[in-house]
Amino acid sequence: MSRNPIKSLAGQTVVYGMGTIVPRLLNYLLVPVYTRLFQDQATYGQITELYAYVAFLLVLLTYGMETAFFRFAQKHSPSKIFNNATSSIILTTGIFVLFSTLFFNDFARWLHYDGNSSYILLVALIVAFDTIAAIPFAMLRKQNKARKFAIVRLVNVAVNLFLNFLTIIWFPEYFTKLGKILLGPETGLVVWVFISNLLASALSLGMLSETFRNFRFTISKEILKPMLQYAWPILIIGLAGMVNEMLDKILLKYLIPAEKQPMAQLGIYGANYKLGVLMTLFIQMFRYAAEPFFFAEAENKNAPELFARVMNYFVISGLIIFLGVTLFMDVFKLFIGPGYREGLHIVPIILMANLFNGIYYNLAIWYKLTDRTGSGAIIAVGGALMTIVLNFALIPPFGYYGAAWATLIVYLLMMLCSFFWGQRVYFIPYNSIRILVYFALALAVYHLCGMLNVQQVAIRLILNTLGLLLFSVLAFWIEACRNRLPARMENAGQ
Repeated sequence: MSRNPIKSLAGQTVVYGMGTIVPRLLNYLLVPVYTRLFQDQATYGQITELYAYVAFLLVLLTYGMETAFFRFAQKHSPSKIFNNATSSIILTTGIFVLFSTLFFNDFARWLHYDGNSSYILLVALIVAFDTIAAIPFAMLRKQNKARKFAIVRLVNVAVNLFLNFLTIIWFPEYFTKLGKILLGPETGLVVWVFISNLLASALSLGMLSETFRNFRFTISKEILKPMLQYAWPILIIGLAGMVNEMLDKILLKYLIPAEKQPMAQLGIYGANYKLGVLMTLFIQMFRYAAEPFFFAEAENKNAPELFARVMNYFVISGLIIFLGVTLFMDVFKLFIGPGYREGLHIVPIILMANLFNGIYYNLAIWYKLTDRTGSGAIIAVGGALMTIVLNFALIPPFGYYGAAWATLIVYLLMMLCSFFWGQRVYFIPYNSIRILVYFALALAVYHLCGMLNVQQVAIRLILNTLGLLLFSVLAFWIEACRNRLPARMENAGQ
């Protein structure tokens, strides 16, 4: 029986979803906890800001080595590539930890965390553990050990959740006193959020010890040099991507006037941004499965047609998530505290922005398969510059609402740029008209359900469910009919 690559990719996506979406959903349980426990929105703003720095640092310290690992492991011995990539990351991460340990007080002053400099050191250590684990996780993906990948991720989040509940919910008074004794009188309960994460990250790295069993510290110029040459544009792309995704959470504190309570706005923005978590998780779990899939299928003569079909199903799935969250906002809003719900109007914007970002990632295969990562870096840097310009233009007058629109505009422009450029370099017969039809159908359902303006929540949810089902049935029916059409035509020709 011939292997169906679409079903194979879907199966891998589901398995990786167990290691990605389930842990993140479990982690998402912390959002209602934080937004109710930390009723001061500025406190949750601190968590949002510092985790934005974590995202930047993880990209910087892995410097494209995950993608380079997949590319070069196709050509050379995976163990040699693993040893060189991991050795390189351990070396640079060690330098980062040393530098952070010596100067974390200075960084705290620059970031206005003078009384809580321990936060900065804890964040640095979290980044170090997660960075060193990056290539071992990539090796699990390369070896198709999705179950092991999922187990480690699940244990990480379970431990993090347990420690959060232990320290800030079950025994907050005890751990508040302990924090002040260990880290100084100005230390708040928030410090245990970072300590819990740090301990969970350390445990995850320990669980990857089997992957390190045959590891040998190796720095081979013949192997590492071409890997770094391939990876540095990926680093630029990654950093630019973090600018697009995280810079607004850093700039809000500085661009919103003090009288408008910037840290409170940051807290509201960060909490509502989390309501787009299903789209983010879908894209992330697809990415884990798709990167090795695209490289493995690249030599297939039917690869372009296959990649086009993948895009169709990706868009349909993303639009179902968009409707699933926006049409059931009465349910999803319960995951954040009442004091944060004034920002719910940005959720549809963030969801659509993340879908555009997912399509952009799907399109990015053209420069990865043709080794033109520099072209991808140009698009990413252009998007980052546009993000900076739009944030400075829109945040001062519109606050976090302007930040949300800046994200949407940038991802839309990057998606279009990658599509038109990519089609000239590595043509893939994407069904553009069909994809536009799917978008039109989804937006029509979204606006129609909104125009009904039904006051009774139960009736509104029933009607919205019918709208979601209508889109799903129509989209998959169109896809099924179009996929059968070539076969019928071929049979008629015979």
